[in-house]
Amino acid sequence: MQAQNWTVPGAPVTGYLWPAPGEARGAVLLTHGFGEYAGRYVSRYHGLIPALTAQGLDVYAYDQRGHGASEGRRAVVDLNLLVGDHLRAREALRGLDRPLFAFGHSMGGLITAASAARDPRGLRGVILSSPALLVGENEPVWLRRLAPLIARAAPGLPAARLATGGLSRLTAEVEAYGADGEVYRGGVPALSGASMLRLSASLWESYASWRLPTLIVHGSADKITDPRGSRRFAGAIASADKTYVEIEGGYHELLNDEPRDEVRALILEWLQARTSPQSRGEQAGAQPG
Repeated sequence: MQAQNWTVPGAPVTGYLWPAPGEARGAVLLTHGFGEYAGRYVSRYHGLIPALTAQGLDVYAYDQRGHGASEGRRAVVDLNLLVGDHLRAREALRGLDRPLFAFGHSMGGLITAASAARDPRGLRGVILSSPALLVGENEPVWLRRLAPLIARAAPGLPAARLATGGLSRLTAEVEAYGADGEVYRGGVPALSGASMLRLSASLWESYASWRLPTLIVHGSADKITDPRGSRRFAGAIASADKTYVEIEGGYHELLNDEPRDEVRALILEWLQARTSPQSRGEQAGAQPG
């Protein structure tokens, strides 16, 4: 599936547009997770991007700094910069004449949540897939306090290693991840980990004013991002239209895991219900543009 080039003004990232055939009735800004890249959602993730475009949704995405085809030291990133890039991408899409939804997976879920919490304007809804909303909860206090100092002194120092076996219960998917030369598979650099911890902790107070329609999906057996963060987030936000689905036994990449049919159908049905002509009429003006 061929993407068109898309530019995010002011952000040093490589952007893409996968247009819907015919007239689009909505758009999705997709934000990938740590170590991966946007195009992986075409070939993996149960063909999420082709499924979205087939449903009449334009899909916009970009490789985050230090990932995929974008500039930067591989995976060494300050997440506050990534939030700024997401806000720039949304600003570039503000003039669309159709509803815009934001989808974020894992680290991309945290970036998406931070962006929407900071400025919800122009968004019709948010989908968070295994989001990294609760980071470092099980780490000792002394280590959490030391993390910013390590990040300043040695930002690229591997501070943690992701267990790729926790991505999926499907051997073929884990093997495909390991064979993908565009995926970063080193340890989580100190700067990335410390800024992720700090950002996630800073957002909890702001969620009380969150009123965007929201779908959160997380696996109960996820060992890479903490499902307790998704549970807590679902309880904290003030949205009248919120859905939290916890997949029993699900691993981190649910769209690459055993329940992938169920999870993809859930996402598509949620979007379908909010991009129908009736829904668009009801929600017009709900969020300032």
